[in-house]
Amino acid sequence: MRAVAGAVGVLAVAGVVRDRVRGVAGVPVSLAATGVLIVIARRAGCTRGELGLGASGKGLRHGAVAAGVVGAVYAAGVAAPRTRVLFDDDRAAGTGAGLARQALVEVPFGTVVLEEAGFRAVLPALLRPACGEVGADAVAAGLFGLWHILPSRDLVAANPALAEAAAAGVPPSPVRAAVSAVVTTAAAGVLFAALRRRSGSVIAPALLHAATNSLGYAAAWAVRRRSRAHAPVRVRPASRA
Repeated sequence: MRAVAGAVGVLAVAGVVRDRVRGVAGVPVSLAATGVLIVIARRAGCTRGELGLGASGKGLRHGAVAAGVVGAVYAAGVAAPRTRVLFDDDRAAGTGAGLARQALVEVPFGTVVLEEAGFRAVLPALLRPACGEVGADAVAAGLFGLWHILPSRDLVAANPALAEAAAAGVPPSPVRAAVSAVVTTAAAGVLFAALRRRSGSVIAPALLHAATNSLGYAAAWAVRRRSRAHAPVRVRPASRA
């Protein structure tokens, strides 16, 4: 279990550092931590197949379908007035260049690569001999949920409507946001793990994960841009001579 402890330690340190070093600056941290995780797993005897690094064609197909479903759901959510408010998120960049940076750099290389390597590849492979396939995925999903405690601190301020919806209508608070983040991301971890098992490749959940985050930023950006375009124009009263 030394390898498991080492992998969890790497993820914990990377999570704390990334919470302090955000944006593009966090990408090297994530890539370096990913490399260390792969080295730990390989030294522990894990094969490429056990890590989900094979079956790339099947992984791409499954991941593309899952990403398409996410895109359709987001499009419907943005189009409907009742759900559009859930996408009004301050964390979305204000400019097109900023959106491209978030969606094409920060999400895939700063978030998805590390989280999928850690929670869908390395930890399940290391835990499988002791816990079995389902147990290993369950433990990894639980740790994936706990991993999101630090990022959840921004949710209440950045997207109060989503924070309230996640808390089942109860006025949002940092504690409720953290609990909701742990529960929802652990559930997402179970879904991602099932997709990895079905496809035999970590590429499939990585594509779904990237679509969920990147298209989420795009949806938030579109909603905020629409809000600005439809905002009433304030006309200053003419000054008296």
